[in-house]
Amino acid sequence: MRYALLLNHGEPAPGEIPDEMIRETMAAFERYARDLIEAGVLVGADILAPSSATTSVTLRDGGLRIQDGPFVESKEMLSGVFVIDVPDLDAAVAWAQKCPAARYGVIEVRPAATSIVDGAWSAGCRIDDAVG
Repeated sequence: MRYALLLNHGEPAPGEIPDEMIRETMAAFERYARDLIEAGVLVGADILAPSSATTSVTLRDGGLRIQDGPFVESKEMLSGVFVIDVPDLDAAVAWAQKCPAARYGVIEVRPAATSIVDGAWSAGCRIDDAVG
């Protein structure tokens, strides 16, 4: 079953995090990604640029609206996503617990309801099962 590990945390101001801590965090993520790959569970991952680099696109009242910056104001922002394929929620939570971002943010573990794999749709879990 596929799960998205959604990494959310407050965004530090430029220069707020010491260079040494940045290097340590990058090394921790490299180890984490390597562990996921070696376990054969990593489907894909992206660490995102700061929310200030966001472009939001919406269609409202028949018109296109393009906005610089995030659409929603929040204390915590989505900073990355790891998609993993594991047997169950317990396994997904175990991987979330090992994620370096769990030390300073929140890892949201969400099952995939539908996936597109090699151009074909496949069902993950039923939406009503995921919410109940």
